[in-house]
Formats: sequence, C-alpha cells, structure tokens
Amino acid sequence: MIYLDHAATTAPRREVLEAMWPWLTGGFGNASSHHERGQRAARALEDARQRVAAVLGARPGEIIFTSGGTEADNLAVKGIALARRERQPSRHHVLVSAIEHDAVLESARALAQHDGFETLELPVDPSGALSPDTFRAALVSDDDAARTLPDRAAPSRGVASHAPPGSSGASDPTTVAVASVMLANNEVGTVQDIRALAEIAAEYGVPLHTDAVQAAGTLPLNVEDLGVAALTLAGHKIGTPPGIGLLWLKRGTPLRPLLNGGGHERGRRPGTSTVAGAVSLAVALELAERERVAYAARSTALRDRLISGILNSVPDAILTGQDPRNVVGGLGNGGATPAAPDGPAASGDPAVSVDPPASITSEGLIPPAGRATATVGATSGRNGITRLPTNASFCFPGVNGETVLVDLQNLGVLVSSGSACAAGSSEPSHVLTALGIPAELATTSVRFSLGRETTEAHVDSAVRATAQVIAHLRGEHAL
Repeated sequence: MIYLDHAATTAPRREVLEAMWPWLTGGFGNASSHHERGQRAARALEDARQRVAAVLGARPGEIIFTSGGTEADNLAVKGIALARRERQPSRHHVLVSAIEHDAVLESARALAQHDGFETLELPVDPSGALSPDTFRAALVSDDDAARTLPDRAAPSRGVASHAPPGSSGASDPTTVAVASVMLANNEVGTVQDIRALAEIAAEYGVPLHTDAVQAAGTLPLNVEDLGVAALTLAGHKIGTPPGIGLLWLKRGTPLRPLLNGGGHERGRRPGTSTVAGAVSLAVALELAERERVAYAARSTALRDRLISGILNSVPDAILTGQDPRNVVGGLGNGGATPAAPDGPAASGDPAVSVDPPASITSEGLIPPAGRATATVGATSGRNGITRLPTNASFCFPGVNGETVLVDLQNLGVLVSSGSACAAGSSEPSHVLTALGIPAELATTSVRFSLGRETTEAHVDSAVRATAQVIAHLRGEHAL
C-alpha cells in the first residue's frame, strides 16, 4: 500500500518508541509521587519539557503537555477567553478564521452557546489566506468599520457571527478576548502570515493563538519569531503514538483551566502526567527540527511533481488552495523552493508541464478553458512558503470524493477526502466552501499528504492510479 494520508497521522518513529520504552516498562512511575521511582519520572518529565521548549525557543514553564491537538486547542481558545473575561468582563468576543480546525471552531462556538461570548468567523481569500486588512477590520473599535469586513453578507464566504441573545455584534478591540488563526491548514495546506497577524493583534492588546499541528516538521516554529501568545502541537503528526500534544502559552497570558483536579502542569491541566508521551514528543520534535530544511525541500519537489502530474493527467482537475509552483520564495533557514519537476519518471509517461490549473477566484470557479491561475495573496505565506510542502488537494468535478478514496484503496493508494476529524460527515468541507467552492463541487475533493517515506515512485503510481480511477468513474474506461 502507498500511504499518502500523513496529514491524518503518521507512523511512530523507531527512535521515539525506543525513547518511550523505559518509561512504559521498568522505569514507569507517577511523576507526582515522592518516592525514588516517582522522582525519576518527574525528572524525565521536566527534561522533556526543557527539550521541547528549546526547539520552540520558549521557556520550559510555558509548555503545557496535553493529550493532543484537540485538547490543546480547546484549552487555548476557551481557557484564554474565560480568563480574560474574568479579569475584564467587557472581553466577550472571540475571533477565528473560517478555515480553522473543528477543535478551534467548535471551541469558539461553544463559548457563544454556553458562556455568553460572541464569535466572529473571518473570511479568507480563494487560496485560503486571511488578509491582515480583514483581520484588522475585525479588531477596530467602531461598528461602522466592523461592518466593512469583506463579503460580510455572503453566508459561504463572509463573516459568520455566533452570538448569545441580546449581544451587540460589535468587535471592539477592548472587548476581544482572544483570536485564533491556524499556521497551516490541514485540508488545503495554506500557510498564513502569522507574524503579520500577530503584530496586528498586539497593537490591539489581543492574544493570538495559532494551531501549528500541521506545520511541525516543515515550517519554523520559533514562537518568538511567530509573535503569537499561544501555540498548539500534536505528536502523532511527527512520529509519536497518538495521545500526546502540547500548548505553549506565553508567560503572562491568562488561562483558566478547563479541568478540575490536582495541580499538574503548574495547575493549568490536571491529570496524571504521561511521562512516556512527553519523552516521545521531545524526541520527535528534536528529530523533526533537525531534519526540517532537508525534509521540506524534498517534500516540496514531490508535492509539485504530484500537482503537475494530476493536473496534466486528469481533465478538469482543480487544485484547491494555493498553487505553490507559481510562487517564488524560499523555505526559510537556507532552504529554497525547488524548480518544478519534469513529471512522472515511469516509461511511457508524458513529460509533465507546469500548466496553471483551473482555479477558484473571487468571481467563482474559472473553468479549465484558459487554465487561469489562482490569485496569489500578497500577504499569504510564511518565509516564502504559501503551501505546506507535504499537501496537495484537488476537486474532481463529476465524481464523488469518497468513491475515489475507495477505488484508489483498491489500487493500493491510501488518501483522504479532507480532515480525518470530520470523517463520516455528509456535509461538504467548511474549509472548501470558505474558499468559495460550491458545496456540490466540494464533495469531489481528495487530499494527498506526503510523509518521510514517500518516494517519486509512490507519487507517480498515485498519479497513474488517480487518472485511472477518475476516468473509470466518468465512464471513460473500465478499471
């Protein structure tokens, strides 16, 4: 099987499992116990905290270990919002982008439904980028300016507001408790210019949280450079078993714990510490950072090979999100975006050219005729990267995305139709509809996500299998 669903989860690394093993066997112990075994576990836990902090450029005391990305997102959005309002009762607004992971969106909506907050879901451009101008407009102090947010009246593209009865609907910065914008999107791979957004948030005294779960291993994660107040990670995206994640919380940022119990994690997240998990996350992060530049460069070449192969072998295929082949930029820290590949290497395959794909613009879907290129947001991206090096996602008009997954699996290729956390939902992806993609077209989506084991041969096989499946489903030939 060719596994191209690494955005959902990736296999634990041998080095990680070996580091965990002693704390699952003879060295196990409760880090809160006062006997020798417990104290050894406590030292291992704090050593892991220091190693994680070093990778992020943070203080060890700012690291809160959690059970994963979802818990960390909940703790950040709800915990900061509730704590800010406790100190300043007027702080009752929450800002999020419309393409956030459900862990962030549902946390914000829960605050509106159960805790009297109002949430604003901010629109993105057709590539998935949140404009700093849009972000700033949501932070201004007067109602008139707030009403100038782009496409505010359009349900699928505009600002979605969730408010308790009788709320004003204003987004006065003196009433904004927290904002959350993901560093890199899990479905279409769009990378936000988080530094620019963080600088704007700081102007208005609003802490900005970023979900960096998908960014680990390919994008720089130094929290000082990012400029945010909180950041979340999940270990199983970079080689730990599921069940460990973290919230980095900048010193001085208020937080109300969401759980009641003991004083673990400095009173911010009660519950017996998972020492083995913390050790695994430290090792996985260190490995990911050590290999990041080379891995990102290699993955970028494979991703662009995949994009070009699909667009040139599947008629009417639409690349969703940013087309990185039309963007000139570096990978940061000495890396460079490779030139577009020549295409599948298999004998008999035509060379792959770099024709622009069909695209989604502010005017809607541009058909393949003319092969218009998706607009590049001038403010999108981070360090020259506008799309995750490991992500390629498409819509295939005229077929059902879930059916494509099944048929590709039968040919030995494992992919997804979007976020694994939304698997089984009959609704079109909220990310794709936020990009302006019609709901019917959004149901044809397929996401390919690469990993450390992915090779050119895997990519070429996936391209051939996809072309074969789509042709069959469209009645062009049999499998």
